[in-house]
Amino acid sequence: MELDYVVERLDVVRLDTAREDGLLAGHDLMSPYVWEKEGIRQLLVRVLKNPLGPTDPTGVIYAGSSQDGLFFTMSPNPAIAPGPDDVDAGGVEDPTVVISAEGYLLVFFTGVDGKRAQGSMLVAKGKDLLDLTKQRVLLKAPEGEGNIKEATVARGADGKYRLFYEYARDNASRIGLALAEGPEGPWTSVADPFTIRELGWDNWHLSTGPIVERKGDPPVMFYNGATADARWRIGWIAFDENYTRVVDRCIEPMLVPPPPKERAGTDIAFAASCLVEGEWIRLYYSLEDRVLRRASIRGLHW
Repeated sequence: MELDYVVERLDVVRLDTAREDGLLAGHDLMSPYVWEKEGIRQLLVRVLKNPLGPTDPTGVIYAGSSQDGLFFTMSPNPAIAPGPDDVDAGGVEDPTVVISAEGYLLVFFTGVDGKRAQGSMLVAKGKDLLDLTKQRVLLKAPEGEGNIKEATVARGADGKYRLFYEYARDNASRIGLALAEGPEGPWTSVADPFTIRELGWDNWHLSTGPIVERKGDPPVMFYNGATADARWRIGWIAFDENYTRVVDRCIEPMLVPPPPKERAGTDIAFAASCLVEGEWIRLYYSLEDRVLRRASIRGLHW
């Protein structure tokens, strides 16, 4: 069976507090993680000031909800804020939500230390977004690597959990993988699941994206890849049922951003989360590290 994924519609994602007189005016929006609970779309998003001052956090995580998945009503207070411990005093970034077997909300997120020198993977746990308590550091960078971030969590057919994450090595981003018996760990790092392609659009940087599992299809990750000059695009890669082997991978990127509005703007599209609604895959992503979008994607088979 041959696979492909095609973007058929693009929509703007709006937050009610991002208007000129709103709470988040003058802020950039990144890493939109959207999931569904009782028919309502829930959102966690990384928010940071623009321009970013020397003492401003690199991110604060806010929450919102939506009926249609495009216009979100935001809570006035952060869901996860930096500090007080130094491990995330510099900022909190890149939320990912997992629901435990006991019904607890687990939010994986990146904590940037007070010196902005190191990013680590942390988790917050609670009955809901109003009850989150930071737990502990899940993963810190080993020797020669840095900035563990951008969690994606999946469960294989063998029942074990996979934690895909971005890390830094030799001035480039790569995707790492860790295994655990449950979503709260402990996590053991294993070999990277895939790497760059020297002649491809993803020949220098790689970063995790959301994974979609649909009956009859192999699990697919909508991942982020870039050249050495950090022109990020979104592609897809499919795995076997236990994520031990790549079974297919796009040749060209699935989603390419339009030219930046400003010549000095960031040329980047970056995938963060997905919802499956019938035959549609709704991919939430950011453009230029500033604004939020949703792509409606259809899977093709032949």
